[in-house]
Amino acid sequence: MSESKVTAPGLLEMKERGEKITCLTAYDYPTVTLLEQAGIDVVLVGDSVGNVILGYDNTLPVTMEEMLHHTKPVAFGAERALVVADMPYLSYQISPEQAVENAGRFLKEGGAEAVKLEGGEEMAETVRRIAEVGIPVMGHVGYTPQSVHTFGSHKVRGKDEDSAQLVLDGAEALQNAGVFAIILESMPAALARQVTENLTVPTIGIGAGPHCDGQVLIFHDMLGLYPGHIAKFVKQYAQLGDAATEAIKQYIAEVRSGEFPGAEHSY
Repeated sequence: MSESKVTAPGLLEMKERGEKITCLTAYDYPTVTLLEQAGIDVVLVGDSVGNVILGYDNTLPVTMEEMLHHTKPVAFGAERALVVADMPYLSYQISPEQAVENAGRFLKEGGAEAVKLEGGEEMAETVRRIAEVGIPVMGHVGYTPQSVHTFGSHKVRGKDEDSAQLVLDGAEALQNAGVFAIILESMPAALARQVTENLTVPTIGIGAGPHCDGQVLIFHDMLGLYPGHIAKFVKQYAQLGDAATEAIKQYIAEVRSGEFPGAEHSY
């Protein structure tokens, strides 16, 4: 693992070397400092903050102001990792001009180094316009959470020939428009492999099998901190939620019994 600063062009170099890209989400300063200490390559300030932190049912209510609020501390804490900020729903779909302005806010006000937006061919011109003003853009195809009401539920995309072709065409259109990487979400591993092999820019998978150029998970999911449904593609590397609950129970018991604070905790 290189200790040099990770950049958008650097991810392409990693793909060319066959070096897997690691990515996790972060929404605050303490989390990004842990990711930095561990050596993560990319930190995504995801609009998943809506589900994971803010308690929303989905990502649609998340605002620009909320995203900027959570991006700033992550940017402060990230030294080596590339910081990518998710553009929330309706911050880029109305017009390319609106998209450029909001993408610029993430760099100027939030301290991010790149932005991510969802969509395939229909977003190509928007991506091109953002990239033309010097803002690195990460794409996102397959299952796109901001389209949850169109899909009806969290469904695997690309299982039939027509929807698979949409994914392939969308990824190619995004690459031609100037993205530096593309997230592939919830699709058959064989399709993700085909997309990855077709593209020169790196792919980062989530529920897209092992053949992508990198992987991303939500921090709270992989550490067992999120109490909700855990998707099939999530591997939990720890159960910190259970450990935290037990510690809190012990604290409550010791306060009630008078055991805490003891003499060693008193001035």
